[in-house]
Amino acid sequence: MHELPVTETISLTKNTSLTGCEPPYDEGRLPLVLLYSGVLAVGLPANLLTVYLTWLQVSRKNVLGVYLWSLSLCDLTYLGTLPLWAHYVSIGHWWPWSSAACKLTGYIFFNNMYISIFLLCCISCDRYVAVVYSVESRGLRRQRVAALIALAIVLLVAVGHIPVFTMREGNGAEAGCRCFEPSQSSATVTGFNYARFVVGFLIPLLVLMVTNRGILANVQRSTGLRREQKERVRWLAVAVVVLFLVCFAPYHIILLARAVIFHFPQPEDSTCLLERNMYTPYTISLGLSTVNSAVNPILYVLSSDNIRKELRRGLAQICDRATLRARSDSSKNKIQMQNSTELKLVTETHPGGKPVGS
Repeated sequence: MHELPVTETISLTKNTSLTGCEPPYDEGRLPLVLLYSGVLAVGLPANLLTVYLTWLQVSRKNVLGVYLWSLSLCDLTYLGTLPLWAHYVSIGHWWPWSSAACKLTGYIFFNNMYISIFLLCCISCDRYVAVVYSVESRGLRRQRVAALIALAIVLLVAVGHIPVFTMREGNGAEAGCRCFEPSQSSATVTGFNYARFVVGFLIPLLVLMVTNRGILANVQRSTGLRREQKERVRWLAVAVVVLFLVCFAPYHIILLARAVIFHFPQPEDSTCLLERNMYTPYTISLGLSTVNSAVNPILYVLSSDNIRKELRRGLAQICDRATLRARSDSSKNKIQMQNSTELKLVTETHPGGKPVGS
């Protein structure tokens, strides 16, 4: 599960002619499986919770809630592919299912990666407009517009990846194949890598940096906010950019490096050595991109004042119900103990269990 080729998905069988240049599939296998498993264990419950909390905000006509709900739903779909990738990596990068399953899983994985990236940009832009242009934005920030923007992002990214279903997979229909391993470079793949780096990483990074810097500068100038509130905004602004760099920079930098290397032809032995040396960092960098799905709920959703209040309200209700249930159970136990004591006294006084005077 690696680079999404444009012309075809490379599916290598054991009898392939490239076995002499086979990537080191066993290297980094354990860390990658642990990474996928950890992200799934944290991200699944976190996103299930935030889908519910953000939906409550959507129902209350909160504009930012639309983007946050879409992001949580996107991350849930993204996380749904991790068990398959973890199993694939754990058995030595060998795809035991059909070619169609490989294409569908890769389609979902890569779709949601870039949908998530663009939604992160929408969230930062919406926060920037709400903070910097708080008065002017009252008529512009509408829930219907936010819903249309989120839907447009999903459709554009989904349509852009449809060609994966028409790609020729070589021997992919046979048992024991590779799924979305790094392809041999070509002019088309190189062009696609440049596009993914610029559109899917560089431009979103600039958007995140500019909007969060603007938010931070505006909040720092504000005289109506407490120091603790300003510190929280500063922490969030820095964390957003750092998280984006940690999760997506390594993968897209390697994509860029592969694209640049294509323009400098090298001997076959050197090319093979380079591909082998880049393989493990490449797989780990792609694994890092999944961390974003586990951290998003904590970073974005729980940093929202409205959603934090919603969470506290929900936890308070759960605690109240638990307290009432405990009190009810305690009362029942006291009544039962009292009845048992009274019955014991009666039976001890009257061994036959007959009432007094009988």
